[in-house]
Amino acid sequence: MLGRDDFAGRWQVLRRIDDRLGAMQGDFTGVAELQPVGEAGLIYTESGQMRIGAAPVMQAVRRYLWDFEGGLVIVRFADGRDFHSFAPAGQVAGTDHPCGDDHYTVVYDFTRWPDWRATWDVTGPRKDYTSVTEYRGGVR
Repeated sequence: MLGRDDFAGRWQVLRRIDDRLGAMQGDFTGVAELQPVGEAGLIYTESGQMRIGAAPVMQAVRRYLWDFEGGLVIVRFADGRDFHSFAPAGQVAGTDHPCGDDHYTVVYDFTRWPDWRATWDVTGPRKDYTSVTEYRGGVR
């Protein structure tokens, strides 16, 4: 099972978004930096360029808090609200995340470590998309 020190550092991030509701695709290219905080946590900061459909490229930044507890990674939004959790080993589904009428599900794949993947499926009355994010090591 992977631990905090395995994730700490800088990762290349490539994301592909297939928006079925809007009938368009998007992509994100950037980096994720995971910096240790406290005894068992990481601050996840992602930054890069995003394009959706024919729209101009825009800068995108997001931040999460990762806590390693009892064999799980507990992911929280930057303001401390719960997001989801996952076991950092093999290919595994994370916990679902309801957000109003929308529903987020995720599968993590660590079978090609140090490269890994997160696949999100998001459905709801205003959302229907799949987002596949590839993380590549060696940027550290």
